[in-house]
Amino acid sequence: MRRPIIAGNWKMNMTASEAAAFLEQLKPLVKDANCDVAVCVPAIDIPACAEVLKESNIGLGAQNVHFAEKGAFTGEISVGMLKEFGVKYVIIGHSERRQYFGETDESVNKRLHAALNGGLIPIVCVGESLEERETGKTEEVLFRQLKEGLKGVEDVTKLIIAYEPIWAIGTGKTATAEQANETIGFIRKSLGELFCPHCAQEVRIQYGGSMNAGNCKELLSQPEIDGGLIGGASLKTPDFATIVNS
Repeated sequence: MRRPIIAGNWKMNMTASEAAAFLEQLKPLVKDANCDVAVCVPAIDIPACAEVLKESNIGLGAQNVHFAEKGAFTGEISVGMLKEFGVKYVIIGHSERRQYFGETDESVNKRLHAALNGGLIPIVCVGESLEERETGKTEEVLFRQLKEGLKGVEDVTKLIIAYEPIWAIGTGKTATAEQANETIGFIRKSLGELFCPHCAQEVRIQYGGSMNAGNCKELLSQPEIDGGLIGGASLKTPDFATIVNS
């Protein structure tokens, strides 16, 4: 049975001191969680968060990683740099990275292989825009992102997929539980075609479109949804704890 995972994506929020204080409050609230818990924090917060999260059940995650081990890549961070601080998870291909920073399916694939080769657990984001959904291209877009983004992966069960409909990120709009479940079911079916049906059944697929304390129970009760990649609600201690414990 797939173990759910709730991961917070803090995006560009919280200083190191704010992050440490937040996590000190969060730890006791989620210590008995029946799912995996993670926080993907700004890179500059990682050392402070690593210290606070020692001996806790909260896994530390990053929001991006470069595909090279080192070199002239100003502003980027390598797998080795993350591993030194005990980072376990890394988000790859978030729609904001694609929209604002030129991320492509090809670069997602290169970062993914670097993460896997370095022993990190990638959270690979896929999702369609509102225009793509309204013109009936959702499945076409998702299949392409999976096919190109995961090209060359030998064991797909070592990564996590996050379905993030772009039109539902930070807008307050949310796919209905049925829509989210149906689309994630398509993602799982696609993974079965691209890899193997048995492997696809083992892959954890999160929903990441404005999940919050109010709608999490309905979304997480769906059979295809294995957790959430949480944006705004992960910045509020009681809300994030509610999602984790739901």
